[in-house]
Amino acid sequence: MTFFDTHFHYSGEIPIADYRAQMESALKTDRLYTLAVGGSLAESQRALAYAKSFDDSWCAIGIHPHTAEEYRKNGDDLSIFRNEKKVVAIGELGLDYFYDFSDHQIQREVLAEYLDLALAWKKPAIIHLRDQENCETAYFDALKLLRPFAAKGGRFEVHCYTGGTTLLPHFAELGAYFGVTGMVTFKRAENVRAQLSMIPLERLLLETDSPYLAPVPLRGTENHPGNLPLVAAKVADVLHQSIEKVAEITTDNAKRFFAVNDGSF
Repeated sequence: MTFFDTHFHYSGEIPIADYRAQMESALKTDRLYTLAVGGSLAESQRALAYAKSFDDSWCAIGIHPHTAEEYRKNGDDLSIFRNEKKVVAIGELGLDYFYDFSDHQIQREVLAEYLDLALAWKKPAIIHLRDQENCETAYFDALKLLRPFAAKGGRFEVHCYTGGTTLLPHFAELGAYFGVTGMVTFKRAENVRAQLSMIPLERLLLETDSPYLAPVPLRGTENHPGNLPLVAAKVADVLHQSIEKVAEITTDNAKRFFAVNDGSF
């Protein structure tokens, strides 16, 4: 089977070749396409380095809401990635009101700035959203920015969506794709499984968000893209589909959304 991990973070702590070997050891006979995601200038550089190492890997560059204030302070210039063919998306971007690592207004300003960049570069955006428990302000603030973005032809994915079943249709009507992670396997994540059944199949993506969110039975360990089939297996179970069908659908969705082709699809 062929899978596509549409969201992982390469820390650079081990060499790229060793990281790849770890991933392939877990996969055995399955094939995996990957998209490395950046949330700062340094992480975007690492993501690009990883993507350039393999024909079946691509990357996204962006400013995570946690690093929005740091980005403003440092004056980092991500325009250096403008002509890189391996850069197929802008992200990870978004709003995170859970940890409050960056001022909320600065988060919104940086998100707006990079949504404009996504339009200018004609790339889809990868959106991170998180709020305090029983609070949806981050999601509503994001919708205020994403509606004009979508109206101008912008395309986006809500990565690791946990915004609830009430809000999901508001993102879906804007054409959003939705990323599902190892959270779908967690015992107490009934909300994630409930949301899964509402996502249009043609806009469903799989992701590991490595090194975070290792799926059951590996929860508590450091995650990596090679664990994606465990996510796919749970998604298949919830949706009453075969894992082969889930792999096919989500890989096709990812290829279409990111407009990628390594010549061997």
